[in-house]
Amino acid sequence: MYIRLFSLLALVFSIASCKSKQEGAPQKNTSNATMVDVIVAQPKTIENKIEANGTVVANEYVELRPEVSGRLTYLNVPEGKFVEKGTLIAKVFDEDLQAQLAKTKVLLDLAEKNEVRLRKLLAVNGANQSDYDAALGAVNGYKADIAYTQSLIEKTIIKAPFSGVVGLRLVSPGAYVSPATLIATIQQVDKIKVDFTIPEQYASIIKKGASVDIETDALKQIKTKAIIIATEPQITASSRNLKVRALMQDGNINPGAFVKVYVQASKDSKAIMVPTGCIIPDDMNKQLVLVKNGKARFVNVKTGVREADNVEIISGVNPGDSVVVTGVLFARPNAALKVRSVKQLDR
Repeated sequence: MYIRLFSLLALVFSIASCKSKQEGAPQKNTSNATMVDVIVAQPKTIENKIEANGTVVANEYVELRPEVSGRLTYLNVPEGKFVEKGTLIAKVFDEDLQAQLAKTKVLLDLAEKNEVRLRKLLAVNGANQSDYDAALGAVNGYKADIAYTQSLIEKTIIKAPFSGVVGLRLVSPGAYVSPATLIATIQQVDKIKVDFTIPEQYASIIKKGASVDIETDALKQIKTKAIIIATEPQITASSRNLKVRALMQDGNINPGAFVKVYVQASKDSKAIMVPTGCIIPDDMNKQLVLVKNGKARFVNVKTGVREADNVEIISGVNPGDSVVVTGVLFARPNAALKVRSVKQLDR
């Protein structure tokens, strides 16, 4: 009797043990699933901005140099101050030209009197035509000499070609100068321009009158607007870049300064963004891991615009898909995944 009772108890224990193993099998598979974090793919608005290096230039800029060689007899360079157009800046020695001009004027006066006398005699047949023509030619010749001498005198005078701020004086009064000598510079800084270049593939987005952002201070991230006013008609052959000029609307910055230019290339309100680190690079494709029915599904994707930490997915992912962002390296095709948390995309 005791033997039968012991056998019955052993049979019941064996059946309960087998049932317990069968019920515990799914729990064992769940415990072996890879823990991952995901984000839910959602359409977002992104802006594709082209970043370019720019140089600030003055609206007008001229190097003041003499047209002739000689000694400076007058010098007026108000360093760092504003001067009006036509202000006398410097003058080269011209007394020899002034003396030649005075002499030519005396000869012209004598030639004009001789021409008048011969004209009266010619009217009464008191002189022949050839003598009168020679006298008239002498008058016109002296007038031409005077005009030529006056042009030489004008070359000894240096005036401000436009209203602007004069730079530093580089010569002293009495110095001997030549056309290669730089006296000073003058710049028109009430309007500031920015010259920058962009790759030729973006030439179609550059339109006259379009607005661009100019970052004048990278540390303070100070930005101001500028309007495109012109482009170089020819692409630079050496760099394959297009040169663009924009007029700044506001900004207190010195010509020659370096700035960053941001050009709006495109805007997409239905872009799907994912963290850059969750993309698996391959020899031929780029892949993402999606969670489908609790399992890992590897899909090929195409990328677009890149930001600091995120990248646009052009194809391969649809809105609402769960994209694995952590634990990517441990995922295997069709292997079980367990979602630990749903994260938000960092912007």
